[in-house]
Amino acid sequence: MRLRDISASEAAARLITGDINIDLGVAAFGVQSALPDVQRVFYQLYGDYELLDEASPADFRVAVQSPKSLRRWYKPQIHFLLDDFVPFLPLPRSQAYPVLEWGMNWCMASHMHKYLLLHGAVLEKDGKAIIFPAPPGSGKSTLTAYLAHTGWRLLSDEMTVINLETGLVHPFVRPICLKNNSIDLVKSWFPDVSISNIARDTNKGDVAHVKPPIASVDHIKQTVQVMAVVLPKYTPDVSLDIYSLTKADAFQALSDNAFNDSVLGADGFLALQRLVENTAAVEIHYNDLAEVLAFLNEGQFSA
Repeated sequence: MRLRDISASEAAARLITGDINIDLGVAAFGVQSALPDVQRVFYQLYGDYELLDEASPADFRVAVQSPKSLRRWYKPQIHFLLDDFVPFLPLPRSQAYPVLEWGMNWCMASHMHKYLLLHGAVLEKDGKAIIFPAPPGSGKSTLTAYLAHTGWRLLSDEMTVINLETGLVHPFVRPICLKNNSIDLVKSWFPDVSISNIARDTNKGDVAHVKPPIASVDHIKQTVQVMAVVLPKYTPDVSLDIYSLTKADAFQALSDNAFNDSVLGADGFLALQRLVENTAAVEIHYNDLAEVLAFLNEGQFSA
């Protein structure tokens, strides 16, 4: 059964009690919130995902709720919780839904150490995946949304999950987080795509989340081999420029974007080394996503 197979009102009632366990492939999340806006956006964005029954317990039980202090009456805030643990300081009430997504990322990065986890997008076409590790401001999420709706399968926008033994990438398909100007761009490119309301003035600016394509959700268990690592850099006054990276530079770029390589120790180092040795790596500077799409579709990479 998928979340959309139950009514929005039933989903809201079950979110109040925490009786929603959602299957995200590499992990299952139990989600709880009595906040109507969180309930509405969660139902909107996760409608295509499978619900797990009581016999399949969640890896993480998370909640977004208002603190019970008197402060909530004159300066509304919200907490993210993992079980009964509150890992972050409270944030403004208006940011409740983004906090749920950010908290889910934190759960994985902090606790899911049977995989190598990289901060980066990963998309697949024709059975081969490309990892896009990139710091904030690189245009990664805008590029991810564009590719995910022009023939590429989304595996993740924020977190690349790599099997330590096989080197294959496991999908961790979630809504794509757009920021600032990219929100209106994606709306203009793909007017039929479902996008959440905008949370204003977060620490990342204005934020909205894009519902993943159903084809990506349907293949949430399908692992894939990595073909290349591409470091994107949006540069307004530069057409598409492509620079090959040395193995040393590629390793450094991946290591800089790894969440848990230090926790994994030798296993993490070897997984990164194998990834670099078996893939091509380039840095691209671009201002036209159509040119990037054409380059990626050609697949002219050599390890």
